[in-house]
Amino acid sequence: MTRNSIAFWTGSTVFLVAVFVMTQVVGNQYPFFAGYVILQFIALAVAWSILGGYAGYVNFGTSAFFGVGVYAAVFLVKAFGAPLPLQILAGAAIGALMGFALGLLTLRMQGIFFSIATIALTIIIETTITNWRYVGGAAGIQIQRPAVTAPFDNYVQMLFFVQALLVVLAVAISRYIQNSWIGRGLQALRDDELAAECTGVPTLRLKLLACVISGALMCAVGAPAAMYLQYADPASAFNLNYSVTTLAMSLIGGTAHWSGPIIGAILLGTTQQLLTVTISSEVNVLVLGLMLVLFVVGAPEGIIGLIRKLRGDRKEGEV
Repeated sequence: MTRNSIAFWTGSTVFLVAVFVMTQVVGNQYPFFAGYVILQFIALAVAWSILGGYAGYVNFGTSAFFGVGVYAAVFLVKAFGAPLPLQILAGAAIGALMGFALGLLTLRMQGIFFSIATIALTIIIETTITNWRYVGGAAGIQIQRPAVTAPFDNYVQMLFFVQALLVVLAVAISRYIQNSWIGRGLQALRDDELAAECTGVPTLRLKLLACVISGALMCAVGAPAAMYLQYADPASAFNLNYSVTTLAMSLIGGTAHWSGPIIGAILLGTTQQLLTVTISSEVNVLVLGLMLVLFVVGAPEGIIGLIRKLRGDRKEGEV
């Protein structure tokens, strides 16, 4: 194991311990509600970046995968009373199958055509769920939380810790992909897909793999949301804001490195939560648009790219 790997896993362990301690000592429930949302978007942004960042295929279907994760959990709870771990695993499995199907159908498309296809996927799935009465249809459905298990005092604290586990899992997978032959192959096809194919890179296989992994993680992240809200309806679960916000967080942080989406999600997610409490949730859309325009124009490679540029300029100045 390399020094960087040891540092990463040590940091992840410290993070999880800190989250767990927080659930035991903090009495106010709001930090857990707000923290859950921020952690949720960190995991979504990291998962999105596997396909949208490493491979360069801009995916507007985040809300489709997230919503399917929500309704997979709803179905399992209503039909079988399934526990949360099973809901998450089932969501991940369904998301992987969705990603594989999406890859087979659309990954020969490129650029805007692929992005439009992912938007169409969201509309199709949302329409299907809207007309599925067993899971509530257009009116939505109430979800009853089961009794919480020790050592947590309430279900929101447990969901907060579970979402932290999903963040560590998503980041670990993203980091591994970036540092492996998979990441190098995805970067090659992002830079020039035709040239990558000519040099023997299995571009279609890599795109399918990225789509499967990204889809599985996004669905897994969506599964706990049903219990978090205790309610699910198609308009909320498949809200296009999930797609736009996740994309913005990844671009603001930078997609060239696994840490970029984390930085962008923390920055934008925390800002949105503060604005929701102090001003209004409607201001979030304005702030999201302004920050996205600012970074696209001023720092197209995101915060990570800006840091690298500043470091490079500093080294040149020292020379």
